Amino acid sequence: MAEPRTPGEHRLAELAEPEKEVAAGTKTLVVGPYLTRKRRPGTGEAEGESSNPRPPEARLDEASGLALAIDLSVVQSLIAPLSSPRPATYIGSGKVDEFAALIRAEEIGLVVMDCALSPVQQRNLEKAWGAKVIDRTGLILEIFGRRARTKEGTLQVELAHLSYQKGRLVRSWTHLERQRGGFGFLGGPGETQIEADRRLIQERMNRIERDLEGVVKTRSLHRASRRRVPYPIVALVGYTNAGKSTLFNRMTRAEVLAENMLFATLDPTTRAIDLPHGEKAILSDTVGFISDLPTMLVAAFRATLEDVVEADVLLHVRDVSHGETEAQAGDVAVVLRELGIDPDDTRRIIEVWNKADLLSPEDRERLATASQRTGVERRPILISALTGEGVHELLETIEQHLAMGRKAYEVDVAPEDGQGLAWLHENTEILERKTMENGHTLLQVRLVAGKEPRFLNRFPNARVI
Repeated sequence: MAEPRTPGEHRLAELAEPEKEVAAGTKTLVVGPYLTRKRRPGTGEAEGESSNPRPPEARLDEASGLALAIDLSVVQSLIAPLSSPRPATYIGSGKVDEFAALIRAEEIGLVVMDCALSPVQQRNLEKAWGAKVIDRTGLILEIFGRRARTKEGTLQVELAHLSYQKGRLVRSWTHLERQRGGFGFLGGPGETQIEADRRLIQERMNRIERDLEGVVKTRSLHRASRRRVPYPIVALVGYTNAGKSTLFNRMTRAEVLAENMLFATLDPTTRAIDLPHGEKAILSDTVGFISDLPTMLVAAFRATLEDVVEADVLLHVRDVSHGETEAQAGDVAVVLRELGIDPDDTRRIIEVWNKADLLSPEDRERLATASQRTGVERRPILISALTGEGVHELLETIEQHLAMGRKAYEVDVAPEDGQGLAWLHENTEILERKTMENGHTLLQVRLVAGKEPRFLNRFPNARVI
């Protein structure tokens, strides 16, 4: 039997009601209200452009993909060019009327506006169209809410959702004059309902943040235990649907959900992988990034993204078969900077060009030429996570990056020292092994971080190479 709710919990549930989950199959209109380039008077030359450099068609296609990711039935996707947003409805009154007629004719129940709407704009559009309206942030929150499986992921989504809802209480309450009585004759009118609602939401956010602090501490303990092993951490980052989970499954033989949809992965997953010379590493799959990713989501998912911040090597996975791959790479760079990571750090970041199986021979030639023009330290690895092409080369490159700055030694192991030989195989990276005529084994090894004192204590005659 469920525990009875307190009045505050009832009210929180009511506040969540306007943004409740949209039913799968809902007939949906996707609108791209994109700012057009302004022209200098009398010249026809571009004066400026919208903040997003992608073509409107590509942006609309992505917005439709987001809607399809939660099984909405997209009836139409339309671009609504505008010179500047209108305060009341974002788009002009003519477009509002045009879409109203379409919504009635097609019996559309949901309109997705691929922009950030103010609470007033959202409310006015819903009144004009007689349909539910959500903006880009609301749609991404909807997807995250459905994808979260772990308690941590659920808490992070709820925190982001409450942050979003807190600023939109105008949608829930039109009777803002409703007040509780003040105390005493000079106490004033007291607390309005909207103030009480904001307080309830803030109190719930504070509780979630305390719970997530426990998650951060637990993750810190896990990372500390991994450092004692110690295994280096390799994290996958990239635009959503770039193929990170497919690559994760290929490298770890795991069965993480990997589908051709946006935000298929939300909760982080980690597994051990074996590198070519025997060293182990921890591979972490993370949530995908996207253009105009709401700041509140980046903030809410900081606990999850700590594996990215702490990683020894980052694999920036790009879908090079996608027409907007360069713009997507730019969006990933923006989020990395928000996390305090330099996207140009070539010692730490390996660029992985994925989905080679979808490329034409001409595109392969073009990418190969572009790759050769980059410096060796920045050279990307062309792979297909689906077929396995290039994955061994990627593992070798990961190993090389992890080895940067590590010392290599030559060590002579006597034939009777079987335990010493076993220790070297278990605790070092074997670069070369040669059996000598006298039965001794000559090895070239590279040391894993933290192993040097024990190594030199056991093999004092080892020579740096």
